[in-house]
Amino acid sequence: MSDTNEIFDLGRKTLKDVEHRLGLSRREYLQFCATLAVTMGLPKGADAAVAKAIETSRRPSVIWLHFQECTGCSESLLRAEHPTLEKLILDVISLDYHETLMAAAGHQAEAARKDAMTANKGKYVLVVEGAIPTKDNGNYCKIGGHKAIDLVKECAADAAAVIAIGSCASWGGMPSTGPNPTGASSVAEVLGKPVVTIPGCPPNPYNFLATVVHFLTFGKLPEVDKLGRPKFAYSRLIHENCERRAHFDAGRFAMEFGDAGHRQGYCLYKLGCKGPETYANCSTLGFGDAGENNWPVGCGHPCIGCTEKGVGFTKPIHQVAKLMNVTPPLQYPRIVEEQGKGATIAAAAAVAALAAAAAGAAVMLTRNLGLSHAAEEAERAKEGGQTQDKAKV
Repeated sequence: MSDTNEIFDLGRKTLKDVEHRLGLSRREYLQFCATLAVTMGLPKGADAAVAKAIETSRRPSVIWLHFQECTGCSESLLRAEHPTLEKLILDVISLDYHETLMAAAGHQAEAARKDAMTANKGKYVLVVEGAIPTKDNGNYCKIGGHKAIDLVKECAADAAAVIAIGSCASWGGMPSTGPNPTGASSVAEVLGKPVVTIPGCPPNPYNFLATVVHFLTFGKLPEVDKLGRPKFAYSRLIHENCERRAHFDAGRFAMEFGDAGHRQGYCLYKLGCKGPETYANCSTLGFGDAGENNWPVGCGHPCIGCTEKGVGFTKPIHQVAKLMNVTPPLQYPRIVEEQGKGATIAAAAAVAALAAAAAGAAVMLTRNLGLSHAAEEAERAKEGGQTQDKAKV
């Protein structure tokens, strides 16, 4: 990786342009790039490459489709602060089509989508929010007269990368829960090929932003796990870094909402927290820049496992989670240990009486043992005297 100072020394004019566009000072801009590099788990010096890519690379065109969803993923993106939404879509990426955020409507909106696809053929990033209905020939969701299943295939054909954002697009999410009358399916299932998935209901916006910037910086998407999730965000269980983990290890659990343990911040495992079987970075990366407690467990509610297929929206919220790689000890220390107290007068008297009785018993035992021994000796002497007398006779 190049040195950060070297990059900025070579492009003072470019840096000033970036500062003007993003409204960030040099220090703030460096911090932003460093944060993205750390979020993606990149090695030391990668922030320089991120900075240079944002400065010099052409903003990637992004086409954002909405299907069966609640727009929560877009709402989460609206609350990102580093950078804010307008800086993100106007300076970091070029959001050319987004039904919720774009000013155009009707035929103008459809024209904007087609123009962006034509002008950026093979280079644009397709983002899909929401599940895609497949039952009854996909008639349960249409946009601009086009069925969702046809629209996603058309847009994905010439995309440089496809990103499924949110649990609905990643694996079906809420719309796919039984009995799933519309046949709601994931983007990967409809396209028949792997895509990058950023599950969550909603996902952290920085996971999406870091994924896009990785593509912008290195020309490829980040390394993913077998489910298509970026490893930098979904390689560790929530439970491993949970703020309540110490209570789990010590056996301190909230048993009911509002009980003493719940009010004191004890572990929510027995209330159904799915953190022990859910891979995500919710416990380490705060949502919406509103503090690190701004996530379900931080607010006192169990994790529902929304990033895991077969857990979120499938298992009952209060069903105890499956422990993936950690097992609680067989025995726990008591939550409240009783403290020793000084002896009362009555207790001291009782102990003294017992001690005196024991001492007296010991003395009497010694005496009895002594008397017994003396009696035995006298008996032997008497028997010996009688034997001598008989011998004389």
